[in-house]
Amino acid sequence: MIFEDELFSKNQAENLLAEQNITLNNDFELLENKSMSAIGDYYHTFTLKITAEDKIKIINEIRNSKNFNLDPKIENYFDNQEDYYNGPKRIKNYETEKQFIRELFEPKGKGYVPTWRKIEVDKNENTLTFEDIDE
Repeated sequence: MIFEDELFSKNQAENLLAEQNITLNNDFELLENKSMSAIGDYYHTFTLKITAEDKIKIINEIRNSKNFNLDPKIENYFDNQEDYYNGPKRIKNYETEKQFIRELFEPKGKGYVPTWRKIEVDKNENTLTFEDIDE
């Protein structure tokens, strides 16, 4: 995994963001990239330093999304196990005290781990953090 982390590229970061309709118009810096794996679990995260213009653009996209909600507890993906495996693909957009967040949750069917990815834009810094969690 360490070898894989060292080969992670800006292009791969852009592709993962694009899955949630997030694009960066300006150059950015890859500040950190980490992944961990254990039997049945996988976790990947990276942090980017982005421009103020891209930060504003992404925040506006999240705020102006039709399902934007100030209460992130509106849906917990893990409450309904049937929906967890077979429900529709969902994207949540919400705001916390420190971040604007877009989450993607996509069930893959019974016996398969759903895709759960989160993009967080920091309110105080020009940083974007991506998390991919497979449990």
